[in-house]
Amino acid sequence: MQHLLAMYSGDVLVPLLIGSYLHFTAAQMTYLVSVDIFMCGIATLLQVKRTPLTGIGLPVVLGCAIQAVQPLQKIGGSLGVGAMYGAVIAAGIFTLLISGLFSRIRGLFPPVVTGSIIAIIGFTLVPVAFENIGGGNPAAKTFGDPKGLIVGFATVLIIVAINIWGRGFIHSIAILIGILAGTFIAGAMGMVSLAPVAQASWFHIPQPFYFGMPTFHTSAIVTMIMVTLTTMIESTGVFFALGDLTGKHIDQNDLKRGYRSEGIAAILGGIFNTFPYSTFSENVGVLQLSGVKSRKPLYYAAGFLIFLGLLPKVGAMATVIPSSVLGGAMLVMFGIVGAQGVRILQQVDFNENKNILIASLSIGMGLGSTVYPQLFHTFPETIQMLFTNGIVIASITAVVLNLLFNGYDHEL
Repeated sequence: MQHLLAMYSGDVLVPLLIGSYLHFTAAQMTYLVSVDIFMCGIATLLQVKRTPLTGIGLPVVLGCAIQAVQPLQKIGGSLGVGAMYGAVIAAGIFTLLISGLFSRIRGLFPPVVTGSIIAIIGFTLVPVAFENIGGGNPAAKTFGDPKGLIVGFATVLIIVAINIWGRGFIHSIAILIGILAGTFIAGAMGMVSLAPVAQASWFHIPQPFYFGMPTFHTSAIVTMIMVTLTTMIESTGVFFALGDLTGKHIDQNDLKRGYRSEGIAAILGGIFNTFPYSTFSENVGVLQLSGVKSRKPLYYAAGFLIFLGLLPKVGAMATVIPSSVLGGAMLVMFGIVGAQGVRILQQVDFNENKNILIASLSIGMGLGSTVYPQLFHTFPETIQMLFTNGIVIASITAVVLNLLFNGYDHEL
């Protein structure tokens, strides 16, 4: 239950953000959240169960990669839902194909690169949080309604208070408690409707290609591949952290199996119209707090996720959360992601001017292309998709500049 609760808020956030951005109906949102929960259970089983080809065999939970939110929104909004899922499937295949090679090329991603990329992931998503606090649609007359602002920032304050004064497991699920408390406050102010829960069925079977068949576009695929590379980097760090906690040495074969599992999970995510999946770092904290390092609780957690994913009413409960509450939680979560990037950059020797240039230019390019995407409006559509995605352009800039200035780091 601790593992389940620690990952739940981050897990349902991705389908809620993407579904609302693409203007899904209540029924579509319910299905999206439910099947996403179901696929999280499948993805977790793939990673926990060790086989000759897949599974790192560590006590870990997989969930939707928060890094994928903005790219998937852009792809779905401009090229359609089919292109979004085609890109997810292609990125999963890419992960499978590159798993062996990636376990040997970590030298491309020293702290100056990973820190810059993770920082820009958080900072480019903060405006999305503010948009949701305001109501989700800046063009609407109700945008910035005082009730929404009160609820959104109350959610932020609750999460901050629990982070400061909460202890143990309560501290680790601060985001989830904040979302629940914010929703109760919103309900007291008449901002919550339980109609989607009442209308949802009790049971369903996940259907392949529920939202339509995938389509494959070069720009969308390249965008998702860049996002996949960042999630593989993050997963690598979690793998080694879990190895330290459980006393298990992580070698190249372990990494290959871990990457392959995430690749298969992404392919299944595209087929069942969900998202790419990666290792949740939040659950490392649960492992530290509980002291239980066995994989058995993770099998139960995965089974419970699969069961919950078959119950649309459970998925519908997540869809009644007001956008202002989600925005408050997002503000904290995305700010933390950005701060984690800054913390990684603290490992970098900035007495070297070249490292300052790598970090500043990559972060600057990422922020610039996010704030003023119209700068590239004269380019072909494929180029626009790449250059207007802050995460992609920051990743390319950081890797290329690091290779030029520092070369390949053989010690990583």
